[in-house]
Amino acid sequence: MTAPPMNNAPVIDETARASLIAAARAARETAYAPYSHFTVGAALLFADGSVVTGCNVENASYGLSLCAETVACASAAHAGRRGGLVAVAVAGGPEGVDGEPITPCGRCRQVLHEQGALGGTDPLVLSAGGDGIVVEEHLSYLLPRAFGPAYLG
Repeated sequence: MTAPPMNNAPVIDETARASLIAAARAARETAYAPYSHFTVGAALLFADGSVVTGCNVENASYGLSLCAETVACASAAHAGRRGGLVAVAVAGGPEGVDGEPITPCGRCRQVLHEQGALGGTDPLVLSAGGDGIVVEEHLSYLLPRAFGPAYLG
């Protein structure tokens, strides 16, 4: 079975890009990471211009920890958002350090794919690091041949 092709996410302008990255960095400040001290913030941009954020939340039972992207997607779902995901910004690293850009983990790539697939988009992923370094890639590059809702219909 072949999944239907994803539409490319719209190109976002510099103002929206900078605002989304700032929102991810701000969300990172609220992270709860007492064990790894690796804080992450994520910000999701939707087609209507709204932004939903999330931060990582660790747990003493490590497997129960939540990644920032998953928290943001869960918050979006709770708010009734199904699809319309245009872009996601991720900022993180060792507590208090703006180092190399990080990308969503495999689990989060799948969660983000589901949110994008519901609206037929291939979200742009902005991985923000220190010194203004930002790596931009479409989610389909980070998660090729993703499993999604199209396979279940």
